[in-house]
Amino acid sequence: MAARKKATKRTTMRSSKGTKLYAVRAADGTFKDIQTYKRAHAADMRRVSKAEAASAPKKKKAAKKKVARKSVAAKKKVARKK
Repeated sequence: MAARKKATKRTTMRSSKGTKLYAVRAADGTFKDIQTYKRAHAADMRRVSKAEAASAPKKKKAAKKKVARKSVAAKKKVARKK
């Protein structure tokens, strides 16, 4: 069985321009990865956790409705009556 990957803790900081950043530190305290908060947060929101997926009700696939098309003759017949 594969070992579970521990989630990395991210620190929020601001750049010199004022942009909010996420900084991931290595075990020795140096910066391992720096991401913009906007992109990292958006990626987090798109991702569905295993707990959310397990608790969510199963969605049924909607059956496609067949649209009955009128024949050309039927359309002309309706047009003549008007």
